Amino acid sequence: MPVQTETRERVLIIRIQREEKRNAIDDELADGISAALDLLEDDPELWVGVLTGTTTVFSAGSDLARQKPSSAATERGGEYGLIRRDRVKPLIAAVEGPALGGGFEIVLACDLVVAARTASFGLPEVKRGLVPTCGGLFRTPRALPLNVAREMALTGDRLDPERAYALGFVNVIAEPGHAVDAALALAARVCAAGPVAARASLRALEQTVAERDELGWQATAGATDTIRASDDIREGMAAFFEKREPRWTGR
Repeated sequence: MPVQTETRERVLIIRIQREEKRNAIDDELADGISAALDLLEDDPELWVGVLTGTTTVFSAGSDLARQKPSSAATERGGEYGLIRRDRVKPLIAAVEGPALGGGFEIVLACDLVVAARTASFGLPEVKRGLVPTCGGLFRTPRALPLNVAREMALTGDRLDPERAYALGFVNVIAEPGHAVDAALALAARVCAAGPVAARASLRALEQTVAERDELGWQATAGATDTIRASDDIREGMAAFFEKREPRWTGR
């Protein structure tokens, strides 16, 4: 199964298990994530979720080998089964290894972040002539200082966990192989609080940015239309699959 779940008292651990493809998201994986998050939201005995990958990689984002051009999506969760989900229960990302492109956007869609020292975060789309389409263009400047968000979007370079922690994006840094353990400790702290109060607080925080999210989706759609009409997107994708440096024309 590409997505495995495990219950630890009030906490549901959701593991993305497609390591041979760097946990790249296809339709089956999106469906599995969505089903697991449905379980988290619908089971009253579950109070907190922990979303993780393998010990070597969190997720490389969309599986670019898919036949469908858009990101794998589900009815209840949107892209990747998570990106547009209406949630009330806290979700912690436990990151080991790279969380890139859509993988970083999955982390941005969570509420708290635990990162092993092997973790890294990035939006490499620009290096392929693409733009982030799953919230990265507006959630990154919400979670990080604006100039850092610009740096990530314009260069495609990665952010290491120590800098991400210093900037307030990562809540806890863990030793390699222990991100889930640290996330469970953080989840225990959340579970020690009143669950109704925690959910109401999370809902209130999300409602304060809901209107800006709608503007963000509109801006993302505009950026996506621009690159789809360009020559650069075709060159970027060709270079990616041919494993060579792109030859940009700026058109």
